[in-house]
Amino acid sequence: MTNEQVKDGKMWRKALVLLVLAMPAAAEDWVPLTGPQIQEALTGKKLQYENAWQDFRASGRTLYNAGRDSWGYWAVRDDQYCSQWPPQAPWDCYDVSQKGDQIRFIGAFNDVSEGVFVEE
Repeated sequence: MTNEQVKDGKMWRKALVLLVLAMPAAAEDWVPLTGPQIQEALTGKKLQYENAWQDFRASGRTLYNAGRDSWGYWAVRDDQYCSQWPPQAPWDCYDVSQKGDQIRFIGAFNDVSEGVFVEE
């Protein structure tokens, strides 16, 4: 084996090691959710945000608490999470992505809210 062949073999091994090390990081990227995936991910679950928490009921009701309870409604429409908070009439809808036990809501103006699932 020539020195050049040995160097090429070492280079390939290094590239393979780097590829393998990068794979777990790629697996932890945010994954966009479809409507059925959003429904499954949120129904009956509770998310903890930085300064609040939210409970997603199967009935379509949702309880948000940032120091006091605020009841609203939630639904999945066209692959988006949508919510309504009375007395406000319009529904606001968000794209949803997931990374492990974290959920990210992305609004129409690219505003982002992130929460982590809480075990009860």
